[in-house]
Amino acid sequence: MKAMVVYHSQTGFTKRYAQWIAEEAGTECVDLEEAKKRSFDGYDAIVFGGWACAGGISKLKWFKSHMDAWAGKKLIVYCVGASPAENPEIPKAMRDNFSDAQWERVKVFYLPGGLNYERMPSVSRMMMKVFLRTLKAKKDKTEEEKAMVEMLSHSYDISDRKYIGPILECLRSV
Repeated sequence: MKAMVVYHSQTGFTKRYAQWIAEEAGTECVDLEEAKKRSFDGYDAIVFGGWACAGGISKLKWFKSHMDAWAGKKLIVYCVGASPAENPEIPKAMRDNFSDAQWERVKVFYLPGGLNYERMPSVSRMMMKVFLRTLKAKKDKTEEEKAMVEMLSHSYDISDRKYIGPILECLRSV
């Protein structure tokens, strides 16, 4: 089986997962800009990784625009976000990124990454600060919201190689 892992990373978490997947699966790993120059004709599987952004997946539009051309290939998408893997809102958020027909063709996974304010572009960092300020100002916060304020108040890394296991199993089932 010949596969390619393509990723779009903003602060490094998505890239790290792409490298781990490629290393474990023995596949190529390229960033999205390099992938745009490549042909995918000789590949049996395409793995695309993007980061979570307001319920969406960064650069997913590129991946979805190629799905028809990739008929017959195993298609896998992973999304890296700042939430723990157990967040109950994640499955719906992942599903909402795809039409019914697309959902039938692609396997989708969520991988917890973290926040790296130091590597975040200034616009994203500013948006996060506004969101955090709004959340902190909210009266009668739920326990979940209090935990979110604590979590988002600083950079953190909850990525772990163990989370790629289901993606590797999916790749091996080609």
